[in-house]
Amino acid sequence: MLKHQVLQQLRSCGGFLSGQQISAQLGVSRAAVWKAVDALRQDGYEIESMTRRGYRLVQATPALCREEIRAALPAAHPWRDLIQVLDSVDSTNTAAKNLAAQGAPEGTVVIADHQTGGRGRLGRSFLSPAGVGTYLSVILRPQAKPDQILHLTAMVADAVCQAVDAACGVQPQIKWTNDLVLNRKKISGILTELSVEVESGLVQYVVVGIGLNCNQSEFPPELADIATSISQCTGHPVDRNRLCAAQIAALQQLSRELLTDHAWLERYKAACITLGQDVKLVRGDTVRYAYAEDLTPDAALIVRYPDGSREAIACGEVSVRGMYGYL
Repeated sequence: MLKHQVLQQLRSCGGFLSGQQISAQLGVSRAAVWKAVDALRQDGYEIESMTRRGYRLVQATPALCREEIRAALPAAHPWRDLIQVLDSVDSTNTAAKNLAAQGAPEGTVVIADHQTGGRGRLGRSFLSPAGVGTYLSVILRPQAKPDQILHLTAMVADAVCQAVDAACGVQPQIKWTNDLVLNRKKISGILTELSVEVESGLVQYVVVGIGLNCNQSEFPPELADIATSISQCTGHPVDRNRLCAAQIAALQQLSRELLTDHAWLERYKAACITLGQDVKLVRGDTVRYAYAEDLTPDAALIVRYPDGSREAIACGEVSVRGMYGYL
């Protein structure tokens, strides 16, 4: 598409580029270049024009844009051509699962500006307003049995922490298992879903969904005490395209190291705000209180009860004293 070719010319130049130069490089008329520039401006790109100097890209679009995300990844990145960006969808995880069931390859990424039915853990909804967050799901196809990837969700949390740090210059903490937090408030939701092949018992595919609060300035009253956004904490707007690219890069790295790398666990422990804290455990109708001591290699939470006994917790709700209303 011509406007994307013009955008690439302006981005690679880094300064002013005349309409004549662009038309000569792309083999089109100057009128076509002008129309492409106008279309880019309508898409939200800030492009300066000066007589006898031409055009200069001042600021990339704040809207989610496949070409912007691709441009922020290395040209040889293996997932670069597998990215889909949608204006709206019920759930990126649902869309990705449908694609996975149809045979879409590992690295297929579905990104939406808005989710009408965003989902979190335990059937909860995830608020996904338009224009302010990133809602991203990716298909993974590890050659493994489910019990070999019990650590996947925690490893995803570590990967997203690295992506937020790389793109936004701030390192989130992690509330076990996979809540990313800044200033002790939640900025993300991570939902991992998988399908298992009955005959072999191997994982057929995994869909990892990540929702990040980026540029929200306020939240509904019921969420105001527990949720925040990256921009609220940093005081700077988030480039959502750059953040999506950083997530894709981090998740691709995860896919290569899922069954072999252990360095992520020490990073996770260092970021985990749950460790060393009094916690409340909720499993079904049972509520117990304990102290969070450590993690197993599979990222299960090792807790010590008041009677001195210990247990590795792999599932259930774990609340940290002083967070999310647990006092």
